[in-house]
Amino acid sequence: MRIGLDIDNVISDFDSLLYEEFKKEDKNKRNRGIINSDINWIKDMYDWSSEEVEEFYVKNMEEFAKRFPVRKDSKYYMDRLLSEGHSLYLITNRVSPHYKEPYEVTTKWLNDNNIHYTKLILSKSTNKTKECRENNVDIMFDDSRRNCNRLIEGGINCYMMGTDYNKNRMKGINSVNNWQELYKVIKNMKKKKVILDTDIENEIDDQFALTYLLKSLDIFDLQAITIAPFSKSGYSEAKTISEGTELSYNTTLKLLDMLDHPEYKEKVYKGAIKYTHESEETNEAVENIIEIARKNDKTIILAIGALTNVALSLKKAPDIIEKVKVVWLGGNTFLTKDNNEFNFIQDVKAVQSVFNSKVELVVIPCRNVASNLNTTIYELEHYLNDDIELNKYLLQIFRECKKAFLKEPKNYIGNGKTLWDLSVIAYEINADWFKSELISCPNILNDGNYEQTDNNHKVIFVNDLFRKKIYQDFFIKMNPKLIEK
Repeated sequence: MRIGLDIDNVISDFDSLLYEEFKKEDKNKRNRGIINSDINWIKDMYDWSSEEVEEFYVKNMEEFAKRFPVRKDSKYYMDRLLSEGHSLYLITNRVSPHYKEPYEVTTKWLNDNNIHYTKLILSKSTNKTKECRENNVDIMFDDSRRNCNRLIEGGINCYMMGTDYNKNRMKGINSVNNWQELYKVIKNMKKKKVILDTDIENEIDDQFALTYLLKSLDIFDLQAITIAPFSKSGYSEAKTISEGTELSYNTTLKLLDMLDHPEYKEKVYKGAIKYTHESEETNEAVENIIEIARKNDKTIILAIGALTNVALSLKKAPDIIEKVKVVWLGGNTFLTKDNNEFNFIQDVKAVQSVFNSKVELVVIPCRNVASNLNTTIYELEHYLNDDIELNKYLLQIFRECKKAFLKEPKNYIGNGKTLWDLSVIAYEINADWFKSELISCPNILNDGNYEQTDNNHKVIFVNDLFRKKIYQDFFIKMNPKLIEK
């Protein structure tokens, strides 16, 4: 799990030192002491003006930060969480004018106190939604009610950390009072609830993706597999969308048997057999996407085909928009200049509908991003033990797919095959394997091109990925003995 942590009053005992320093400084001013004992914020306890408080912070905060005590049990539970495989993202709004060297001061304090973490992020704003979304944070802990409310409004699961000075602000919001309670919240959090929306018969990378997902059930709670429409594939024998849907359905059931997970066969649902602009309003896949989304706090749709089923679901049940996250492989990067890409161009209306819906959206472009997941039969043969029926099958469909696309033997020379769809599964396993950016949602033109914007709602666009990290994880899950060699 990817855990976001504010530093002050979550990891450091910010308030205790500040309380003493305010008392000292007050004696140098009017020496009236605390005049508002019912107010919990330390800065509001005295008769200081807002200008005096700001001047005090600007003059002293950086020096105070070097001396903050470590909050009780924070280091113990942070080490414990890291040892259990969680990632810790320290997201703090330490900026000018209160800090001249925020990164240096903060890293030194963390090192001096032997505090271990995954990544330190300096947010330019008290609204940390951007940083949480760019780093795919699953849950954030902050001591400010205002910060927490902004995160919740941005779709981030957030808990408020209690201190002696903010308890009257914790009513009506998810909260913890100490690190023991924080740890219990993490332990009680369930796996990511996901739906895989796939046109699995269209190509072979979907089959690798489903395999990767089911080899990662320590992370995922697979709620459903929905069959997305496709047409005019160069690989499948299907001549119509209906035929493709039927073949995809049967291929999915076959692969689930090979993966020794027949229990998921009853969770496979056929989707649209027409694209959005001509489609019926609902289908089996749409009804189940809506039902699943409504019963869960958050459902992640891993979309590796046309967005038809997703678009129809959001249109029919707009109430699920706030409860769904869509991670989609489709289109190309802005560098490519066009989106003449299979998942995108099949149903441009669906892309427009999903982008305009304001659903939480992560876009993994094909050309220049997922295209980096190129591999060869020689690499697969090396790492996949073909004594196993599943691996033998994956190797076979890889060879057959290559033959379908490369008619002449000379075309095999220097040619690989991209397993595009692995990217979507990998993103939800570990977003650190990707370089992402939160941007203003582009407009989707009728010809399929992007029109970049400045003030639309925000979406995540992935700009790059670390091929090595993704394939290492995939191959080790497929053949755990690799790490014993």
